[in-house]
Amino acid sequence: MTKILHRTIGTKLPTAVAGQGMYITDSEGRSYLDGSGGAAVSCLGHNHPEVLDAMKEQMGRISFAHTSFFTTDVAEQLAEQLVRLAPKGLDYVYLVSGGSEAVEAALKMARQYFVEIGQPQRRHIIARRQSYHGNTIGALATGGNQWRRAQFKPILPETHHISPCYAYRDMYPTETPEAYAERLAAELEAKIVDLGADKVMAFVAEPVVGATLGAVGAVADYFKRVRHVCDKFGVLLILDEVMCGMGRTGTIFALEQEMVIPDLLTIAKSLGGGFQPIGAVMLSEKIYRAFAEGSGLFQHGHTYIGHPIAAAAASKVVEIITRPEVMQNVIKMGDRLQAGLDAALGQSPFVGDIRGRGLFRGIELVSDKDSKQPFDPARKIHSKVKREAMERGLMCYPMGGTIDGVNGDHVLLAPPYIIESEQIDLIVDRLSSAIVAAVNS
Repeated sequence: MTKILHRTIGTKLPTAVAGQGMYITDSEGRSYLDGSGGAAVSCLGHNHPEVLDAMKEQMGRISFAHTSFFTTDVAEQLAEQLVRLAPKGLDYVYLVSGGSEAVEAALKMARQYFVEIGQPQRRHIIARRQSYHGNTIGALATGGNQWRRAQFKPILPETHHISPCYAYRDMYPTETPEAYAERLAAELEAKIVDLGADKVMAFVAEPVVGATLGAVGAVADYFKRVRHVCDKFGVLLILDEVMCGMGRTGTIFALEQEMVIPDLLTIAKSLGGGFQPIGAVMLSEKIYRAFAEGSGLFQHGHTYIGHPIAAAAASKVVEIITRPEVMQNVIKMGDRLQAGLDAALGQSPFVGDIRGRGLFRGIELVSDKDSKQPFDPARKIHSKVKREAMERGLMCYPMGGTIDGVNGDHVLLAPPYIIESEQIDLIVDRLSSAIVAAVNS
């Protein structure tokens, strides 16, 4: 009997005993092609020798130094790498241990910023329905994943949600992408005005929505319009790239494709590639200066922030993913993955949409292609797809509640950046077979 409280109680999970490159092996010798990087984490696959060497080297120096007493060369190096790579305007880095921590820290930065500059009345957070920003209380409250929020709603702080940019279901048939983007930006502005133009502190959004919607990117100039609305009312823009950032969509930062600069940016997952828990918040000069010239501190912290071994791993991951051939492979293999999915599943009556950027792709499943009618949630199609895929030696990331937290199913794919053509084709073949089996079960 296991003594672990597993996510799903009573389910017998295979035991992972080894990982190498694109594959994980279990205790019975079965091999699984990692088509989702776990949860879009293992961007360089498993046991990458350069990252392991960097971690071992750091272990030989110092493995832990609390950040209230010391900084370390490797943490400073990582921060410098990130600032050098980021678009101008993201000037400082706060290291944490994961995505939820990054979002919590960003929310606290936003609040403290307004306290420091003499606007303590600003307290409201606006985000989008069907978003996901983490599982700690503040991050969960900010996110719009209704299933995850439901039982904890009585203890969640007040937040506000507007429509996602979800063209497949929400853009009118006669509407242009530009008009759709304008309509959504107008909804944000109306919400700010409704709450009080001087009482809203931040708008939070994923440039490409990950787990909850399944690799949904924005249309036209949506984020430029959002940035304009935020600037108009003095609201901070927080972009959450925990899942879609650090090369996942074909550029180091997903926001590069939107040509906007947020006030705060959260990153994690592919930042450390799964070798150690790590995340970060990148912040603008104006926020840093408000702290530095005000109280002189950021009133927040965790024990393991800036962990030297995690920083060493992340620093090497960042170095590797910024090599030109790596992003070239993300783009090339992402195109191959999209083309393969289109060919294998595009005509399926049970596949409504195939979308995404780079090596971040989503397949939305429907019971009727023409009407976009979802499957009855009682059938738990997403769970069946996961089970069928695992039986075929494929790891993918299916989720339910795509449309409203209850209805809808999708499958998310986020394979490591080192993937090759033959493995792309294997993902397409195994996933296609798994979807057919799940729908027909």
